[in-house]
Amino acid sequence: MNVMDSNPTAGLGARIAASLRAERTRSGLSVSELARRAGVSKATVSQLETGGGNPSVETLWALADALGVPFSVLVEEPAAPARLIRAAETTAIEAAGAPYSAALLSASPPHSRRDLYVIHAEPGPPRDSAPHARGTVEHLVLLSGRAVAGPSGDPVELHPGDYLSYPGDAPHIFEALETGTRAVLITEVR
Repeated sequence: MNVMDSNPTAGLGARIAASLRAERTRSGLSVSELARRAGVSKATVSQLETGGGNPSVETLWALADALGVPFSVLVEEPAAPARLIRAAETTAIEAAGAPYSAALLSASPPHSRRDLYVIHAEPGPPRDSAPHARGTVEHLVLLSGRAVAGPSGDPVELHPGDYLSYPGDAPHIFEALETGTRAVLITEVR
């Protein structure tokens, strides 16, 4: 039985195409290499990435295995188009040794590898972070106040509106220099 036959939902081919292409790109694989690893033809992979074809469950499963992702990543419904979280509705988690808190705004869905936080910090000891999982990159946008952030050995001073990207898989710090320092932090694993 083919996936398209068992789920006639409009847009499934487009979801498979977008997910397959994104996961292949994220993995750094060529169409040929993915086809080889999955045991399917290069033409099949190319056709699926353009929204064509009528893949079987077995073909999608082989592609998911070759990409190292769950089967559901290739076929799941897209997320809701909009989600609002009011600032007053967030619950922050306090750091133990620094005047720093982080409120998780968006956890990484199964097919993604990123989390979104809002940071509130006050002057005091810096928030020292141990390395996260290999391939983690942190993206920081300072909203208010001033802060020193980045790799522990080479942090930089940030002002409102500044953006900093740095390896999260190495020791890093965040230190507020002014009261009311706030930032948006996105962690992603590549």
